Amino acid sequence: MTGNAPFSAAEYERRLTLTRKAMQDAGLDAVFVTDPSNQAWLTGYDGWSFYVHQGVLVLPEGQPIWWGRHMDMIGGRRTCWMDWGNILGYGDHFVQSSQIHPMQDLAQVMKARGLEQARIGVEMENYYYSAKAHAVLGAELPDAQLQDATGLVNWQRLVKSDDEIAFIRKAARISEKVMQVALDRAAPGIRKNDLVAEIMHAGITGVGDDWGDYPAIVPLTPSGLDATAAHLTWNGDRMRTGEATFFELSGCYRRYHAPLCRTIFLGTPPGEMKRTEAAQIEGIAAGLEAARPGNRTCDIANAFMTVMAKHGIERKGRMGYPIGLSYPPDWGERTASIRSEDETVLQPGMVFHFMPALWMDDWGLETTETILISKDGPAQPLCDVARKLFTKG
Repeated sequence: MTGNAPFSAAEYERRLTLTRKAMQDAGLDAVFVTDPSNQAWLTGYDGWSFYVHQGVLVLPEGQPIWWGRHMDMIGGRRTCWMDWGNILGYGDHFVQSSQIHPMQDLAQVMKARGLEQARIGVEMENYYYSAKAHAVLGAELPDAQLQDATGLVNWQRLVKSDDEIAFIRKAARISEKVMQVALDRAAPGIRKNDLVAEIMHAGITGVGDDWGDYPAIVPLTPSGLDATAAHLTWNGDRMRTGEATFFELSGCYRRYHAPLCRTIFLGTPPGEMKRTEAAQIEGIAAGLEAARPGNRTCDIANAFMTVMAKHGIERKGRMGYPIGLSYPPDWGERTASIRSEDETVLQPGMVFHFMPALWMDDWGLETTETILISKDGPAQPLCDVARKLFTKG
């Protein structure tokens, strides 16, 4: 049975098999994952409860165990595919207490399953696993070995199943809608927060029967000098003629994303921006051509940077990452990167946000694509929005 979980029993079994193989290769007897994206990928759990301690315990056999706050255990029963006996909750007296800690309860769960002297993987480089949690768990299991298993589950998510790709395609349709709303409504005089309100309304409304979920990153919509920075959000200022605004947005369907960026200039863009636009679009085309199965992520980055260098534009750093199922604060999967030093081999079914944005001294130019690595040939962009610098007025 899968209950209200979004995928079939066979799909969850596929994911568990991959995870257990990785556990075995790492010499682990169990793994405890706290990343809510990994929790959902393994169990279907879907709730805004990651501000308290919770996670999934995977053993060498049997169903995974979802563990969290008692009131969220009820949400686990509503969203997870496992039997209720594998969905566990701790009392509210543990929550934000300075006297006791939820990891004391988790240690008892682990002891009950014979893990007192086990090699247990934990996600040490993770937003949701605190230093205090690690210290308490280690103190409660003094004879166990807590080993860093950061990314162990994330790497198993890199190649998407057909069912996952179908969800990402639904997200892409929503991304197209929210981007079109942003471009249509952008105009001199409109307050940025009002524009973002319409963007978010479009995203949550969704497309047809495909309702929109909340994206892992809020709309990033900086204008003018603010657009020289990568991750600013919005304010109550009015949009002005003579400024560029980039929109970094994503539709979200059942927690799956398809990020998309486009830039609009209100008025006539300067010649330098137009020349940079042409180089960027040429570079994106080169990157897509290099994004073939058997090539590497660095080949995508190098192809783009070769074009930039030809046009006398310097571009360093990461320019893309895998995407799929995610929760705040990030829609990236935190594994491979599209950058010159990363040699991850591309395989059919991988999905990346190819993000070769350019942040210059006076303006920013973001034009990006969510791309699917095909069985053969260049990567396939999943969103259908004109790849250009948009202008108005």
